[in-house]
Amino acid sequence: MTTAPTATTAPTSPEAEIATARERVDALDAEIIALVRERMAVSATIQEARIAGGGRRVHLSREMEILTRFRTELGGHGTTLAMTLLELSRGRV
Repeated sequence: MTTAPTATTAPTSPEAEIATARERVDALDAEIIALVRERMAVSATIQEARIAGGGRRVHLSREMEILTRFRTELGGHGTTLAMTLLELSRGRV
């Protein structure tokens, strides 16, 4: 009984693996940047509506919800990331 030959893939070199992973990181970074820009635009719309309705530009309890969500999902660095996103979206207060 003979068996059919099986296709095997040659192991990739570390350099090739790194290059492929870096390409994916670059693509993810581009997506993240686009999402941050979109978030900034949506936040501006919310701020404009809040101000037009006589409210304040910043809603602190909402910001605390965001900080808590990021900290819960990503740990301490999540808080830093959330603060950066908030600053980009509303400017420094």
